[in-house]
Amino acid sequence: MGVIVGAIVAVCVVVGGWWVVRTYNRLIRLRNQAQASWAQIDVQLKRRHELIPNLVETARGYAAHERSTFEAVTAARGAAVNDGLGVKGQAAAETTLTATLGKLFALGEDYPELKADQHFCEVQAELTTAEDKIAYARQFYNSAVQSYHTALESFPGNIVSGLGGAHARREYFEAPEVAQDAVQVRFA
Repeated sequence: MGVIVGAIVAVCVVVGGWWVVRTYNRLIRLRNQAQASWAQIDVQLKRRHELIPNLVETARGYAAHERSTFEAVTAARGAAVNDGLGVKGQAAAETTLTATLGKLFALGEDYPELKADQHFCEVQAELTTAEDKIAYARQFYNSAVQSYHTALESFPGNIVSGLGGAHARREYFEAPEVAQDAVQVRFA
């Protein structure tokens, strides 16, 4: 009888240990997926930041007296390129950059020669593509963060995360406010 009880206890310990290790490894895998998806956002943001000086220089040739717009775009880019901002800080910097880029694109409407410039159009198209990639990367990152948070908060992840030390929650990367605003269409 004692052998049977010992065997049952041993099986419970092995199964319990396997369960804890498996759950802990799942939490680590989800945390790493969230970190890797943030790295993809970072890659796309750097690509966007590299395109901006080309756009500014092209526009400057046509609209040299629009100095305040160029300075605002350059300052916003400088703030967005700054490392160590964190997710919320990066989102805020990107919101500002997106708003100033909108002003730069509006110059194309004021200066038909600029709007017709092939280089300006190419860089603008590349920036649009970069924006699409950033939106996709942001969506993937936020999904990874959501999966990680769900695993941390649901059973058995909440128990294992408490046993293995607190696993830090990650911040969502919110879309820039200007991108969330609805487009107003008015006919004259």
